[in-house]
Amino acid sequence: MHRSKFLKSLGASSLILPMFSFQSSDTIQEDPMMDKALVKEFVQAAHGKLDLVKELLAEHPIIINTAHDWKFGDFETALGGASHVGNKEIAKYLMDNGAQGNILTAALFGELKIVKSMLEFAPALLNTKGPHGFTLLHHANIGGEDALEVKEYLLGMGLNETRFKIY
Repeated sequence: MHRSKFLKSLGASSLILPMFSFQSSDTIQEDPMMDKALVKEFVQAAHGKLDLVKELLAEHPIIINTAHDWKFGDFETALGGASHVGNKEIAKYLMDNGAQGNILTAALFGELKIVKSMLEFAPALLNTKGPHGFTLLHHANIGGEDALEVKEYLLGMGLNETRFKIY
């Protein structure tokens, strides 16, 4: 039996068809992207302007994990920026508000257990690079006294301060 005759025989065509929405590709709406200038402002603020970070995050809560593209594969989140300059206050504020932490930020804060467990899970993270090519050892160095154990651990694993050129 032909499909249309089958549906008519069931009397179901009026029940089945309304379940589907047929739209042309011209009418499909996409969610808007975050404004690139706003993301850049937020990431730059996270390097040292806590008040502006708080203001922008209050106005745009979904901005927390966005990344600015500096080009050539150099992506930076606000947490990445705060971490590589050693701004623990802003980094902590961002994490307290849902920023996705990582091994670089753990190194900054001297969280040896976290750094060790992540390296045991994925040893290649020893050579991971953050925004602008900053290494784990850079983050431990900039973490100061709080991160001395992490620094010694990383040095013991053969890591050095080499930074790769992004641009």
